[in-house]
Amino acid sequence: MPRTTTPRAAPPISRGTVEVDGIVYERHVVRTHLVHVKEPLLDVLKKYVTHVIQPGDFIALSEKLVAISQGRVIHRSLVQPGLLAKMIVKGVAKLKDDVGFSDPAKMQVAIYRAGWWRMLAAMTVGGITRVFGRHGDFYRVAGHRVSEIDGFNPHTIKPFNEFAMLGPEEPQRDAQDVEDATGWPTVIMDANNVNVEILGLSRGVPLSRASARLVLLDNPIGQSDEQTPIVVVRPLRPQP
Repeated sequence: MPRTTTPRAAPPISRGTVEVDGIVYERHVVRTHLVHVKEPLLDVLKKYVTHVIQPGDFIALSEKLVAISQGRVIHRSLVQPGLLAKMIVKGVAKLKDDVGFSDPAKMQVAIYRAGWWRMLAAMTVGGITRVFGRHGDFYRVAGHRVSEIDGFNPHTIKPFNEFAMLGPEEPQRDAQDVEDATGWPTVIMDANNVNVEILGLSRGVPLSRASARLVLLDNPIGQSDEQTPIVVVRPLRPQP
């Protein structure tokens, strides 16, 4: 009877080192299969991270990976952009390799989240303050974690280029849940080719949010079809 073997996960890929607060950190991204909607996150992590992580490491997860595993996605076919969405996107800058909120369908998802009147107020206040060189008021007024909405990006791997992602349910809690279940300190990051934000940080991560952001600021997970939604971060010199 022939023996069967379970395919081993691909080896991690180095994304180089970065120095933050006098400590050098090595980043290794972990390639996964195409995770499907509502696939258990812990199963994915245990399959791909167990053979890579070492004592003293922490992991950083793409918020897309967490959102997909939680089923927090909306297919484009379910979104019909309204008049307000089409008005707002006229003032939105288009980004290289990322549609941002210039897609009316994505803006309509934001309206679903925040409500029509709140988004109208955000458009009005953001438009006025932008004239005076102040940025970000649109998202501050909109609230409801609108800035975390991702998706409808043609450069994203199929079929998720056809989905909007709402972000993790409660990223701080979700990060802690991963650490509690695995023992691996966990960061959940919202990263693109413009900025990186730390959404969740479990108690075992030996860095502040600001320092963790600097370690990941070059977005090692990538922005296209890399399928590397997990970063294993390893300090090369011990913490003081």
